[in-house]
Amino acid sequence: MESAGNIAEFLREKSVLVTGSTGFLAKIFVEKVLRVQPSVKKLFLLVRASDGCSVEERFQNEVIGKELFDVLREKHGKDFDSFISDKVSAVAGDISYENLGIKDYGVREQLWKEVDIVVNVAATTNFYERYDVALGINVMGAKNVLEFAKQCRKIKMLLHVSTAYVAGVQEGLITERAFHFGEALRPDLKVDIAEELELLEEKKNQIHAEKKTKEAEKEAMKELGIQRARIHGWPNTYVFTKAMGEMLLGHTRGDLPLVIIRPTIITSIYKDPLPGWMEGARTIDSIIIGYAKGNISSFLGDPQMSMDLIPGDMVVNAMIASMAAHTNQNSQFIYHVSSSVRNPVKYSTLLESGHQYFQNNPRTTSDGKPMKMTAMHVMKTMTDFKRYMFLRYRLPLEGFR
Repeated sequence: MESAGNIAEFLREKSVLVTGSTGFLAKIFVEKVLRVQPSVKKLFLLVRASDGCSVEERFQNEVIGKELFDVLREKHGKDFDSFISDKVSAVAGDISYENLGIKDYGVREQLWKEVDIVVNVAATTNFYERYDVALGINVMGAKNVLEFAKQCRKIKMLLHVSTAYVAGVQEGLITERAFHFGEALRPDLKVDIAEELELLEEKKNQIHAEKKTKEAEKEAMKELGIQRARIHGWPNTYVFTKAMGEMLLGHTRGDLPLVIIRPTIITSIYKDPLPGWMEGARTIDSIIIGYAKGNISSFLGDPQMSMDLIPGDMVVNAMIASMAAHTNQNSQFIYHVSSSVRNPVKYSTLLESGHQYFQNNPRTTSDGKPMKMTAMHVMKTMTDFKRYMFLRYRLPLEGFR
């Protein structure tokens, strides 16, 4: 692997198209590129919006306006706005549509002429998303990005962000190998993407014929996704559709260089540019928030198990390094990005550090008094959990009754 300086040099005078640019990971990627290689030629950010005005508004409020860019803002001072204007261009579009939903032919032609690298970060990460939405973004959206990249005359590679959990529920060493087209996690079945799309349309037609409410339709679409995922061996709609997206990319890429990055649970920034920066409540954060609010006092699980965490800036570093390593190589490369083996983070670390933090920085009640935080009670077996629930809750309730 090349040195950090050479990796940054690789980005000089490159034009990069980034999808999902208002999302957490894409913002870290954009900030990193602008900070380490100010001589990048152009970053084109695909933003979902109805017109140019709202695109610019979302770009300013949801990307550049974030505190994540404070280091870069301080570095350029009064020239920050002109630097951003020169280096970054927000483009109205949506990967769910052909040509990425870019309606202006002049803009499409500019991208086809200038773009060297396409980075697809756009995805719906809801585990139990509506099946039609997940298929539209994670599967057909990936295909639309690939077809657009093929039309870019200077294209050197497509980098696609997937998830390590396309592997489903497995134990042991998970290899960095590509899915065969149509491969299911259940060996007796095959995944037929065309069939899944047909099944989806049939279900939607049935729902409309039955004149179900929007809420009923939403629940039916969610249930269909979960059902199809579990039939083929995946635990939820998200990882099932991400796996299908990978299959479609690998099968139809032709000779286009393709890198697939499979991170595990992405957490806050570790080091650069803003240690601890996080946006929204992500996967593991719901447990932390529940504990901080006093809503979660016990947990069923093994404290010695690995959480498979990876900081967002480390994922971005891996993305950029793989771009530099594999540009113009007409093959497919897959990387798992995780702390699972070399530097595992156990649940016990989360419990201990969480308790320590809220002891030193207690939440306060409405009248300003500090709230007492007790250590979370962890049970390793269902028997222990049932015993705890009986003694802690059911027995006192029976007494009150």
